[in-house]
Amino acid sequence: MKHLLSPMDLSVEEIDELLDLANHIENHKEQYAHICDGKKLATLFYEPSTRTRLSFETAMLSLGGNVVGFASADSSSAAKGESVSDTIRIISCYADICAMRHPKEGAPMVASTKSSIPVINAGDGGHQHPTQTLTDLLTIRTLKGRLGNMTVGLCGDLKFGRTVHSLIHALVRYTGVRFVLISPRELRVPDYIRIDVLEENHIPYEEVENLEDAMAKLDVLYMTRVQKERFFNEEEYIRMKDCYILDKAKMALAGPDMLVLHPLPRVNEISVEVDDDPRAAYFRQVQYGVYARMALILTLLGLDHIVPRE
Repeated sequence: MKHLLSPMDLSVEEIDELLDLANHIENHKEQYAHICDGKKLATLFYEPSTRTRLSFETAMLSLGGNVVGFASADSSSAAKGESVSDTIRIISCYADICAMRHPKEGAPMVASTKSSIPVINAGDGGHQHPTQTLTDLLTIRTLKGRLGNMTVGLCGDLKFGRTVHSLIHALVRYTGVRFVLISPRELRVPDYIRIDVLEENHIPYEEVENLEDAMAKLDVLYMTRVQKERFFNEEEYIRMKDCYILDKAKMALAGPDMLVLHPLPRVNEISVEVDDDPRAAYFRQVQYGVYARMALILTLLGLDHIVPRE
């Protein structure tokens, strides 16, 4: 049995196979409508979520399965003090696979050691968000035609942004990837990413504080929200939150084929005037998230080869 706790749990070959499956699902949805008949997905969301939780539920329902679970810690036995270990033992009696989001880093890993069903990390604190990474990789590969030989700009909260950390871990394994890290000094990417991932793997990168300085260099711009829930000091959050706002003027500095991605939700870091730009891919990214999660569910349940692919 395999769990997905980090993008590194999958080899490059496994990621490519999963993305191939997701693209096949996109183009042959009707062939996958009943593969998970009788199967149940448990969504254990100790933290609020719209896209990730509903994307998982949509994915499972689109495969013919059912969904059980909870949408906040307050509506689960965690409010009574039940441990993650005990919860996953119980859920293993009800479901065939589960997706867990938790504010504490490492909680899904703890669950995986006690679980008798596959556990998917749907985000743990500021640590990892591997299914968002699969979504990002699928979006980039589908729209750009490749995952290597490109310059990727990561903008905003690079310190606490788990989507950024997961994406860096995944992309460094592809040839010719370069990074431009765009953030205020206070929200720079942490040393365990900069040193242990980028420098240890000899990945070229530069750090800049002005978004305008980076635009012309990029094949992909990955915008992020400055997350209020990751700050202990509201005054510090208010000071940081409007540091980087993408608008038409900044988009005019970018190349005609650059893609703009965002894990969402956005607050005001992307102006709504950018939404109609053909380079804005963040709403298409949401749809690709459903296909990526459908492919992952099938893979972890061992059902990924039922539909023949040419």
